[in-house]
Amino acid sequence: MNRVRYSAFMVAPVALAGMVAAAIFMPAAAFPAWLAVGAAWLGWPLGSMALMLVHALTGGRWGEILHPALRAGTATLPLGLPALGGVMLGARYLYPWLHPDRAMPLANGFYLNMPAALARVGIYVVAWGALGLVCLRGRDLGRVAPAGLIVLGFTSGFAAIDLTESLDPHFSSSAYGLVASAGAVLLAFAIGIVLDAARAGTAELRDLARLLLGLTVLWAYLDFMQFLIVWQSNLPVEAAWYGPRLRGRWGGVAVCIVGLHFILPFVLLAVPRLQALRPVVMAVAGLLVGMEVVRNFWLVLPGLSSAYVVPPVLLSLAFFGSASIFLAFRPTIQVPFAARGPKGEDVHA
Repeated sequence: MNRVRYSAFMVAPVALAGMVAAAIFMPAAAFPAWLAVGAAWLGWPLGSMALMLVHALTGGRWGEILHPALRAGTATLPLGLPALGGVMLGARYLYPWLHPDRAMPLANGFYLNMPAALARVGIYVVAWGALGLVCLRGRDLGRVAPAGLIVLGFTSGFAAIDLTESLDPHFSSSAYGLVASAGAVLLAFAIGIVLDAARAGTAELRDLARLLLGLTVLWAYLDFMQFLIVWQSNLPVEAAWYGPRLRGRWGGVAVCIVGLHFILPFVLLAVPRLQALRPVVMAVAGLLVGMEVVRNFWLVLPGLSSAYVVPPVLLSLAFFGSASIFLAFRPTIQVPFAARGPKGEDVHA
C-alpha cells in the first residue's frame, strides 16, 4: 500500500498541473470537466459522513464492517477545497446567471449571485470540516449525530443545487437535493462494499446486499419521481432541462443509467442466492460507483464538444482518484471499528 500511496502522491500534482494548463488554454471545456468529476467525488466523503452518523444512532454490524472504508472516505474531505475552489474560479464559464444580460430576467437573482454563492461555499466548508473532524475522532458521535445529519442534509442538498442544478438557472426541482444526497449515500455505501466486503461473513454479506438494494431503490424512486413530475407538468422550462440530456448520445447515456444504475443492480441484488455471492455483490457495488460518476457527467456535460472535454475529464479523474488514495489509505485512517468505553472514549479492537 505504501507503493500505491507513493504513486498516487506522484500522480496527483502532475494531473493538477495538467488541469491548470487546460484551464488556461481551454477554460470552456476544463471547468465543466472539473465540476463533473468534483461533484461526483464529493459524494464519497459526504455520503461516508452520513453513514457514520446514521450508524452512531442505529448501530448494526454493517457499520462495523464498513467502518474503515467510511473513515477513508471522510479522510478525503480536504479535497473539497480544490474542488469547490476550482468551481468558483471558473464560475463564469459554468453559470449563466453570472452574466448580467442573462441574469436580469431571473426571479431568484437574490440567491444566484457571486457574493451569496461564496458565502454558501464558506458555510459548506466550515460545516463539513467540523463534521469530518467529529467523525474521524469518533468520540460522542451519537450525541452529535442528530444535529449533524440535519446540517449535512441541508448543506449537501443546497450544494447540489448550487453546483449542478444552477447550471440552468430556470430549472427548478424540489427533489433535486434529495436525489443528490441519496446518490451520495449510495456511492459511499457501494465504495465501502468494494473496499471492505471481503471481511464480511455470509450472513453479513446478505445484509450488506439488502441494504445496497434498499439504497438503490431509494435513489431510483426519487430520481424517477422528479422526472415523472416534470413530465406530468409539461412545463417548458423544466422540460428544456431534460431536452439535451435525452437526445443524441446523451440520450443513450440516459438509457445506460436506467439500465445499469437501477434495473441490473435491482435484478441481481433481489435474488437471495446472489446476495450471498461475494463476487456478485462486489461487482454490483463497483458498477453502481461507476454509474454514479457517469450520471454526474450526464448532469453537467451535455452541450459540450466531447473532443475537447475528454482530456480535462481524464486529468480531473486522475487528480481526484490519486489524491483520494493518498489521503484515504493512511495507516492512521485504516483502523477497525472502535468500541465505546464507559466515558465515550475509543477502545480499538
